[in-house]
Amino acid sequence: MGMATLVVVRAFHLQVASGDRLREMAEDQHLRKLRVSPRRGAIYDRHGAELAVSADVDSVYANPRRLKAMEQNPKLVARRLSQALDVDAAVLEKRLSSDRYFVWIERRVTPHEASRVRELDIPGVELTTESRRYYPNRHLGAHLIGFADIDGRGIEGIELAYEDQLRGFDRRVDAIRDRRGQVVFADDMEDDRTMQGQNVVLTIDKTIQHVAERELALGVRTFEARGGSVVVMDPSTGEILALANYPPFNPNEPSKHPTAHRRNRALVDRFEPGSTVKPFTMAAALAAGAVKPNQSINCENGVARIGGRRLHDAHPYEWLTPTQILAHSSNIGTAKIALDLGKKDLYRAFRRFGFGEPTGIGVPGETAGILRHYRRWYEIDTANISFGQGMSVTNVQLATAMGAIANGGQLMQPMLVRRMTDGHGATIEENKPRVRRQVVPRRIAKLVGQMLTAVTEPGGTAVEAGVDGYLVAGKTGTAQKADYVKGGYAKDKWLASFIGFLPAERPAVVISVVIDEPVIAHYGGTVAGPVFRRIAEVTLRHMGIAPEGRQAILEKKKEQRKAVGAADPEPVEKEDVEKGQSAVPDVRSLPLRQAVIALHAQSLVPEVRGSGVVVSQEPPPGKAVSHGAVVQIELRKRSFDQESGAPEVGGKTLTAAVSRRPHAP
Repeated sequence: MGMATLVVVRAFHLQVASGDRLREMAEDQHLRKLRVSPRRGAIYDRHGAELAVSADVDSVYANPRRLKAMEQNPKLVARRLSQALDVDAAVLEKRLSSDRYFVWIERRVTPHEASRVRELDIPGVELTTESRRYYPNRHLGAHLIGFADIDGRGIEGIELAYEDQLRGFDRRVDAIRDRRGQVVFADDMEDDRTMQGQNVVLTIDKTIQHVAERELALGVRTFEARGGSVVVMDPSTGEILALANYPPFNPNEPSKHPTAHRRNRALVDRFEPGSTVKPFTMAAALAAGAVKPNQSINCENGVARIGGRRLHDAHPYEWLTPTQILAHSSNIGTAKIALDLGKKDLYRAFRRFGFGEPTGIGVPGETAGILRHYRRWYEIDTANISFGQGMSVTNVQLATAMGAIANGGQLMQPMLVRRMTDGHGATIEENKPRVRRQVVPRRIAKLVGQMLTAVTEPGGTAVEAGVDGYLVAGKTGTAQKADYVKGGYAKDKWLASFIGFLPAERPAVVISVVIDEPVIAHYGGTVAGPVFRRIAEVTLRHMGIAPEGRQAILEKKKEQRKAVGAADPEPVEKEDVEKGQSAVPDVRSLPLRQAVIALHAQSLVPEVRGSGVVVSQEPPPGKAVSHGAVVQIELRKRSFDQESGAPEVGGKTLTAAVSRRPHAP
């Protein structure tokens, strides 16, 4: 009786008096609040192709205290794990000898390595699942996408800019664990998509991105350049279709590449643009009425004195129209137009085109370039800046500004992200094209675009940028790089560029190519022009824009020349070529190397007199001659590149007349 009473009293105490407290203790032993980090959201191109994804992988950890309790020898365990994981045994031994409950052995191991660890079946050594970031296309778009570290945190590019959205937010859920502390069940974890960070859908087209990177790499290697960048943009929306940089790097293994290779040159590098800004000077002057489309400008036979200093053109020209000034890239003609416009209006026009401020593209590290206030300009500064010296820009700024010429004068906000989606694919946020401002009237933008088609025609500076079946509008740039150590400009360091759009009459794409420090040649038309052409050919085909016949293109060119008041170019008459003969190619205005290549391609032998660029040839272009015939070419050395045009003082070169004065921050 006494024993039964004790049992009843004890049962009452356990189940009633202390029931709640003991129940909480029991739940604490097998229930826990589990902190769950969501799977990182994916990054896609505009068509849904995966650019960055996350996958579950195994990681190996150990409980050193449990190893001691199980009388495991840390040195022996470290040796066995070292053989399975190819990790230094001494490092593992030090970790396993600690007095801790948890140490990492190796994170994110391969499936084969995980299998070998399981086969070892060492008490106190366990595997857990972690999420690892993968970039399935390796280097494709790496500078733009960036990468995440071992803990899944964005380090550069889109991964960093959209870290909060991609990573999501940690959650705490109720979980049941077994006697070893392993989670066997957790609420709200059945559907991984509910715990996933947001997905980022870019404006990038994977195919165009691949082509841009491939052709940029080819151009850089061909001319032994230091690096380069390409921007491909839809001028009507501001969407970036491709953003390529060279040298490349693999975001799956970022530590194996120099830090400089991870730099997004198109957004970070600022440079003097040279002649690529002449279209914007021309547009500003036409809009203000400072010059007329059919007006003739005296270019003074290649030498002019402005502000007490001399400017040079590579070729001597006397009277040129605005179209011819752009086609021949005359510094003197551009400078005279800018002086008539005035420094205040030129400065304001360049600001309206977006120079001197970040584009706001949304990727970390973007620079604003340099455009000093006009109150700090002298007369020579106005001249220099009109053709791209004494200021600096980024490639994205150039592409955005040229987009305003292509689309009718509207400066678009450049876009890299189309929308954000959740784990189920539902749109959370969507970006729409946004017009920042009307830079110039529509008719002026169209007029300048028509003028720029002369650049890729015979006699222009970028014949090699022409694309068969399309009318191309564009502008070359060949700028000497500043020497920040000695001051002035470096004699052997150049930046070659070409920026244009096509089809010129209905622009679908703007492409800006910048090649840094080419060695074999340095002219924009020769170095960057072919890269532009090859990217444009594939891009338009990919976009479904068919080429037109030769006759249709000739008619459109004729209409363009008529619209801008330009004369038809002098035709090169070709004689009938019989078997065993070749038509002599037109190598005038080409540098020696390009001229020799062109003649050899027609089985002709060059006889060279002088140095520099070809100024005359005999026999003339189009003449039918026998294979192996000699073609005499006379070259004249360019004291100044036609697209850089450093001024002179007292007959001597005044290098970096502007950059010797400190730039405004």
